[in-house]
Amino acid sequence: MQKKIIQTDNAPAPIGPYNQAVQAGNLLFISGQVAINPATGAVDATDTIGETHQVMHNLKAILSQAGLDFGNVVKTTIFLTDMSLFATVNEVYGKYFSGDFPARETVAVKGLPKNVNVEISMIAVLP
Repeated sequence: MQKKIIQTDNAPAPIGPYNQAVQAGNLLFISGQVAINPATGAVDATDTIGETHQVMHNLKAILSQAGLDFGNVVKTTIFLTDMSLFATVNEVYGKYFSGDFPARETVAVKGLPKNVNVEISMIAVLP
């Protein structure tokens, strides 16, 4: 099986030894995205709503680079620094999908890169 690296300037560059996404066969594995604005390289969001929108925009850019959209997503993982953020993140996240939602888990973690509150990774299927 071949693997193909997916990279776009419309999402933040990796801040470690990993890629934005890797395509293996008909699956696309997207690394966890945080609320880094790719235009500024900084976390510009001032609240959880803004963070979640930026994360979803970053994920959308990576999906788009692979010729996909949120309709191709089959699995997500959401990492939160505090489970009290669940309802807020869930509301924003849900606006990016129409029709069938992907499988998902949400977990609380002690900390995230850049001291953000939200990180989301995805797995998508190519048509």
